[in-house]
Amino acid sequence: MTISLFSGQGSQYSGMGKDILDSMPELGAVYDTGSEILGRDLREICFSASDEELARTINAQPAIMATSIVCLKAAQSKGFGFEGVAGHSLGEYAAMYASGMISLEDAFVLIKARAEAMEEATKASKGAMAAIMKIAPEKVEEVCSGAENYVTAVNYNSPVQTVIAGTPEGIGEVSPIFAEMKARVITLNVAGAFHSKLMQSAADKFYETAKNIRFSAPQVKYYSNVTGGELTDFSDMASLLAKHIVSPVRFTSELAAMQADGADRFVEFGPGKTLTGLVKKTLKDVTAVNVENADTLASL
Repeated sequence: MTISLFSGQGSQYSGMGKDILDSMPELGAVYDTGSEILGRDLREICFSASDEELARTINAQPAIMATSIVCLKAAQSKGFGFEGVAGHSLGEYAAMYASGMISLEDAFVLIKARAEAMEEATKASKGAMAAIMKIAPEKVEEVCSGAENYVTAVNYNSPVQTVIAGTPEGIGEVSPIFAEMKARVITLNVAGAFHSKLMQSAADKFYETAKNIRFSAPQVKYYSNVTGGELTDFSDMASLLAKHIVSPVRFTSELAAMQADGADRFVEFGPGKTLTGLVKKTLKDVTAVNVENADTLASL
């Protein structure tokens, strides 16, 4: 079984997807749709924005989603097929589109609302994130639970990589403890404490848009960050997606569930190959590749 994976925030870089668009200009329709809904030139954001501007949540999220969809469409034009989808954080929106759950237009409506709400929340409540490497997630949870300031595990990326989020004081409090435990601590270049309770105002605001979107049952298996497994109840996606903003990303559990269902081939679409690396670190006896440009597309 083949699974399509979709990149998360932080993977963006200027020029992503441009060589694919140059070779398949018909895929420009994705950028046209996004530009119209965003009210900004999505090509300009993806191909010409400075690193600082591209890293802004309101730009990074739609830009990464557009690139992921363009990469997928390019692969599909060459006969690529898949039986399941999953995304990491914002990657779930490209996954929903790929599964047939939402239209391209609604994907951009949702990601615009999500990115704007999250950027607003980061300005109202300072937060920080850090990746904790070379230590079990249970130990990460234990350290965070003992902190005086707010900090919590939010991204379960692999058996030896867990991302934490919280107040700057919380991150600062536990980082030396992890260092003493011989863990590697990498501060993430993000504007807020994503997937934590500090994003609650964003979740509430986003819900007001999501509740008006029409969600269809997916045409392939859809795996959820929130549940850590295949999602089968699509009756209230608006509430689930709002909860997603303040809930941990249970990616390790998702990978285990996919493999248990028979998944043995994983193809990541979008900038970078972070998820490809996580698959390789987490699962045995599977293949994992990424498609982000003309070269990787040709080798698919």
